[in-house]
Amino acid sequence: MLKEAVAYYHSLLEDADLAGASRSMLDEQLESSKLIFGGRRLAPYLRPHFVTEDDWAMVTATCRTIFGSLQKVKDAAIADDTILDELGVTPVERELIKIDPGYSHVSPTSRLDSFLIEDSYSYVELNGESPAGIAFSDSASEIFSRLPVMEKFAEKYNYRKLEGSSKLLDVLIKCYTQFCGGTMKRSPVIAIVDLKGLPTIKEFELFHDYFEANGYDSIICSPDELHFDGSRLTCNGVGIDIVYKRLLVNEYLPIMDEQPDLLDAYRAGAICMVNSFRGKLVHKKAVFAVLTNERYRHLFNAAELEAIAKHIPWTRVFRDERTENKGESIDLVEWTRSNSHKLVLKPNDDYGGNGIFIGWNSTPVEWDEAIAAALADGDYLVQERVKTAKELFPMLTDKEGHWEMVEQLVDLDPLLFLGEVGSAFTRLSSTELANVSSGGGMVPTFIISEK
Repeated sequence: MLKEAVAYYHSLLEDADLAGASRSMLDEQLESSKLIFGGRRLAPYLRPHFVTEDDWAMVTATCRTIFGSLQKVKDAAIADDTILDELGVTPVERELIKIDPGYSHVSPTSRLDSFLIEDSYSYVELNGESPAGIAFSDSASEIFSRLPVMEKFAEKYNYRKLEGSSKLLDVLIKCYTQFCGGTMKRSPVIAIVDLKGLPTIKEFELFHDYFEANGYDSIICSPDELHFDGSRLTCNGVGIDIVYKRLLVNEYLPIMDEQPDLLDAYRAGAICMVNSFRGKLVHKKAVFAVLTNERYRHLFNAAELEAIAKHIPWTRVFRDERTENKGESIDLVEWTRSNSHKLVLKPNDDYGGNGIFIGWNSTPVEWDEAIAAALADGDYLVQERVKTAKELFPMLTDKEGHWEMVEQLVDLDPLLFLGEVGSAFTRLSSTELANVSSGGGMVPTFIISEK
């Protein structure tokens, strides 16, 4: 059904008037709805990504199981320094992780980056610290649902949009309620905190407007604008109760000593911060090395082990040691050197596609250099290749009024709220790195069925 639905949608675009009206509306709405990232259109495509109801049910169930296993990794890491070592948690990060956030969930908002194709479904990363894209996705869903071509498509197929902003707000309030001991002290003021001058500012504005429209005072601020007097965290005199932390730990650490108020307020229990610093535990890409390493099998139940084996690629912290791959004892470095065709080397704690070496795109000399660089760095992972999803999408060109069909890598990104899938969006790219920060784009994910 999916292939037929996509083919039908593309056939509708053969109507020049319908395609032209859709393109004009898309261009206009992207600008007015703040769907701009770094000065460029965030969603330069004339079609959403379609997922069938059956596939979506499988995705949501699998994500729930996998996230349950991640919560167990968090619990084990808090109690066992050897797992912290395996995750690559630094001494200063350990101090941050040990601070109790006042609620139980390790990563109240998270995103599992994945590839969904006919015969497999594989995760490649988890963003457990500060997942972006929730508000962008909601706005894109509204825009795409109003396109003339989508309205025509809906005459033949059922579809439903996904929405995440309400679920994010619900998570913030639930975490705050638990933080307050079960009853909110007052209607909380929500501060969206990140560095200044980031391309994600448009999404912060969308969230600010949403929070305000739903009865919660909200401000957007940076760490240097915060002041803690020992009892209340403020920004320009406005008291803050909830910090929606979009600030990455790696970005905060270099300025933490000069701008300590956020940490001081968090340490004193004066704010509820979502996600907390503990999210770093599962944000580390090495969490997949814990999930797939035989020595940690005892942490998980049978259903979790089955899901891990089926959906998580074999991953190891990259170092000079012997380990196992599919029951075979291997010298990790030499095995990596000999199997470039199916491996990727990636930094344990970076984003935006930075520092990634793709084995199957490398010459032997380049792969040797990548291995040397990864070993010298000391905080790299080696991960087996997964089957990737590729589809043709109608992509807008720079030429006025023109679009063309372009094959794109399709990265499905379910968004989880307290461990349950509540929304999703899809990143598209013409390269191996389906990452918006690296020049890719995104489209909303629509769940479809036959009428």
